[in-house]
Amino acid sequence: MLSQPPAPRPQAPRGRRIQVRRSGVHGKGVFALQAIAEGEVIIEYLGEVISWDEAQERHPHDPAQPNHTFYFHVDEDHVIDANVGGNAARWINHSCEPNCWADEVQGRIFITALRDIAAGEELNYDYGLIIEERYTKKLKAQYACRCASPHCRGTMLAPKRGWRPLQPAPGGRRA
Repeated sequence: MLSQPPAPRPQAPRGRRIQVRRSGVHGKGVFALQAIAEGEVIIEYLGEVISWDEAQERHPHDPAQPNHTFYFHVDEDHVIDANVGGNAARWINHSCEPNCWADEVQGRIFITALRDIAAGEELNYDYGLIIEERYTKKLKAQYACRCASPHCRGTMLAPKRGWRPLQPAPGGRRA
């Protein structure tokens, strides 16, 4: 477990703003029920904070889909397992051209709007998966992306060099 005091939770507007339902991208997805402004915190990614060793022992959650997990990398030693105590955030799908980003604040993950999001729009962020083994065609296919963005990489795997997640720059513009 993390030994730091809990981070203050950024405040989001009140009222039901998101809904989990079937997604055309993959399985379930999370959709905006009302407009969400750029920079708004939408939801915290909740689950049990565990060590990477524990995550390896639990893996896979579903042997039929070994590359599908609800793990979220927090730091070198910790991961959030949203399969245990998780919330709707675990259903947010990947996109190579996301409308959200994941902001880590003292070991907690907050999903925040990268741009204005319209009611009815599916929420997504770039998973930016990095795997230590060599990226082969087969490995990329195991992590195939279905986002259909014009800028789609074809895989949820992030390039090993020079890649960084899309996020707001100081002053509110995307970096």
